[in-house]
Amino acid sequence: MRFRVETIEHFEKEAKRLIRKFPSLKSEIFDLILELEKNPKIGTSLGSGFYKIRLAIRSKGKGKRGGARVLTFFKITAETVFLVSIYDKSEKSDISDKELRLLLGKMSE
Repeated sequence: MRFRVETIEHFEKEAKRLIRKFPSLKSEIFDLILELEKNPKIGTSLGSGFYKIRLAIRSKGKGKRGGARVLTFFKITAETVFLVSIYDKSEKSDISDKELRLLLGKMSE
């Protein structure tokens, strides 16, 4: 079964900023989308349908540990994976429950 992958505006703004900084990120996000179409539950579950995926950024040269974090949201009934947020690990270490709730609200807009 193939799942549909969509982005929300918040993700697109963050990705655009990071792609300017790290040009290889564009192809790495594309590869991630192909992976998510096959397996939407990759990464670490944060609960409530959210997953955090570690993503290496080649142009940064630090591997997965120092790369980016991509937050996805998956609901089985919709068969859609939403790319919700992306951030550079060196700029932000983790995401709070409050931020997850705000992102969930942005998805329904």
